[in-house]
Amino acid sequence: MDCRRPLIAAEQRPGRAALSRATGRYERHVREAVSDGWDIPEDLPVIRTQVSEERPRSVITYNRSPDLPFDRSINPYRGCEHGCIYCFARPTHAYLGLSPGLDFETRLVARPEAPDVLARELRAKRYRVAPIAIGTNTDPYQPIEKSYGIMRACLEVLRAYRHPVAIVTKGALVERDMDILADMAADGLARVGISVTTLDAKLSRLMEPRVPAPKRRLATIRRLTQAGIPVRLMVSPVVPALTDPELESILDAGAEAGADAASWIMLRLPQEVSPLWQEWLAAHFPDRAGRIMARLREMHGGKDYDASWGKRMRGEGAYADIISRRFAVAARRLGLDRKTPALRCDLFCPPKRAGDQLSLF
Repeated sequence: MDCRRPLIAAEQRPGRAALSRATGRYERHVREAVSDGWDIPEDLPVIRTQVSEERPRSVITYNRSPDLPFDRSINPYRGCEHGCIYCFARPTHAYLGLSPGLDFETRLVARPEAPDVLARELRAKRYRVAPIAIGTNTDPYQPIEKSYGIMRACLEVLRAYRHPVAIVTKGALVERDMDILADMAADGLARVGISVTTLDAKLSRLMEPRVPAPKRRLATIRRLTQAGIPVRLMVSPVVPALTDPELESILDAGAEAGADAASWIMLRLPQEVSPLWQEWLAAHFPDRAGRIMARLREMHGGKDYDASWGKRMRGEGAYADIISRRFAVAARRLGLDRKTPALRCDLFCPPKRAGDQLSLF
């Protein structure tokens, strides 16, 4: 960790997880606040959320990663106000010339035209249907969705086109869209993954400051499943020596809430996430920081992170094997290890538009 990184005063960043605003790795110049030399006390401004808008040329992003269960995804927003300190998507903010630290949590980009662009892409003759994942980079149900409604509009497009969708979220706002999701789930077109990192509300508030509390997320699982929407409990990320003792308890709570499947991912520290995470550890858990980082490096060949396919999600070695076995035993006991039905692709049908040629049959 680079200890020379200037930290932002706590009173400037209430409700934020990142402690710094280090310049993105693609920038030629580093900017930091320094005293002007005048011994005059000043109140430092509180860092507020800012939202800009983007007009996307395309919204479906494709990937060929062999360790992901999907090959395409949508992101209605860039950046995420949930502010999870461990978020592996933080480095993507550097592409915008912004900091993966506090900028990722406070300087957000909304894409209001995403639903229209999505409809256009789905109607293209070359398009071949497969499940679309939403929430794999930034949370579609982060707080600004309440006012923008981009995610709901995207779901309305997917329902109209009878297109399968898999959603990952920590946001209770997903309950707002149960009407759409229940319709789609009844036809095998939708399922939701709810991420629960810890059952400790205090720890959750430190790690993921603007995410609904763990009990609230469990309530969301219950409400979705009662509405007929299948939910996967995602124990993600597992943090060595911090949240790993809760693995079985989280699975028990998720099963009791109605989840029909479960999965887990080890903490990942790509690019700028590692120094941000280590700053956070030093501030909140200095007594455990060395142990946590030692376990992570042990699983990644001595490095903070190994991005190799097949290794990045789980790590390697004795500790990773122990977590994997503990998860497998608990999931089997709770019936959460079953293979869930694949989302249906055979119902895909772009809705007719005025002027479209009618079918002869």
